[in-house]
Amino acid sequence: MSAAWRFFRISGQSFSECLKRAWSNFKLVQKMKTSIVKFYFQKVDGTMREAYGTLSDKFIPKTVQSENRKKNDTVQVYFDTEAQDWRCFKKLNLIY
Repeated sequence: MSAAWRFFRISGQSFSECLKRAWSNFKLVQKMKTSIVKFYFQKVDGTMREAYGTLSDKFIPKTVQSENRKKNDTVQVYFDTEAQDWRCFKKLNLIY
């Protein structure tokens, strides 16, 4: 619910649209914790990106360690299984 309010303050969209986006982000993260998920998001330059990502340790190679960085609530980090590296996108730009 806090993510929906954050989206509402940042984007100026209706609260119902922000709530839908927050739920989409939540569901995506839950699926990525167990498997590889295909999803779409809008890049900063406006183009659409198809991504295959995961947050599950069983799909992330042992050689690729996550770095301890400062947490940013506006972006979602995921392991891109095609590029074999960590990537991120703005949570507001998720199409799913």
